[in-house]
Amino acid sequence: MLVKVDERREAARRLRAERGWSVKRIARTLRAAQSSVSVWVRDIELTPDQRLSLARGSDEGRARGNARTSARAREARQQAQAEGRHRAKSGSALHAIGCMLFWGEGSKERNRIVFTNADPDMMALFVRFLRDCYGVRDEQLSLTCNCFLNNGLTLREIEHWWLDRLGLPESSIRRAVVNRPSNGGTAKHRRIPYGTARLVLCSTATAQSIYGAIQEYAGIERPDWLDCRPGVPPAGLEMNAPGGTPTLIFPVKSRTL
Repeated sequence: MLVKVDERREAARRLRAERGWSVKRIARTLRAAQSSVSVWVRDIELTPDQRLSLARGSDEGRARGNARTSARAREARQQAQAEGRHRAKSGSALHAIGCMLFWGEGSKERNRIVFTNADPDMMALFVRFLRDCYGVRDEQLSLTCNCFLNNGLTLREIEHWWLDRLGLPESSIRRAVVNRPSNGGTAKHRRIPYGTARLVLCSTATAQSIYGAIQEYAGIERPDWLDCRPGVPPAGLEMNAPGGTPTLIFPVKSRTL
C-alpha cells in the first residue's frame, strides 16, 4: 500500500537529510513524482560528503550508461560485419568489385564511407555499387571537389561535371577545396582539370558490412576495423616517419578466390 502524501513528504526529507539521496532515487523509492520530491526537499542542505557522494554516483552511473551504449553499438557493428560476410558469398561481381575498390581507395572509418579519386569512371562504378548493392539513395551521398582553377574552368563547371558523371543532384555538393597552383606543378594540374571528387556516406551499417565482406573475400581477419576511428591508423599500419606513407606490417592469410 502506498503511504499518504504527508508520510511520503517526511520520508523524503529524512532520506535527503540523513542519507543524502538524490531526488531521482527518493522519487523512485517512494513512488512519487520527481517534481514533488524536489519541492519537499529543496530547503535541505547537503553536507560536503553527501554532495561528493552524489557527484561520484552520478559519474559512475553515467559511465555505466555510456558503457552499455557502446556495447550495444559494437554489437550492431559486429552484426553488420556478419551480414557483409554472408553477402560476400552471394556471388555478386559488382559487390566484390565495389568492396575491393573501397579496400584500395577508401578511408577506413567506423561509421561512414569516404571514397576519393580523380577517375570519374571509378567514382561512377562505386556509386553504382552503393546504389545497387546497398540501396543507397542520392540524398544520402555528399560530394566534395578538390581542384585547381587555373584550367580555364570555373568551380561551378567542375562541380556540375562531377554531378553529371555520377548522376547526383546538386544538393549533394558540399563546400569545395580550391588549391592555389604552384609554378612547378602546372602540367600536372592540367592533366586533371576536374580535380578529385570525395564521396561520403554516413552509414555505420553499410561501412561495417563492407568491412565484413572484404575480410570474407580476402580470407583475412581485421578486428581493428570494428573500432577504427578517423585519423587513427588501423592496427597493422605504421608510419615510416612523420608525414610518411603507411607501411603494412601485419601477416596476410591468403586463400584461393
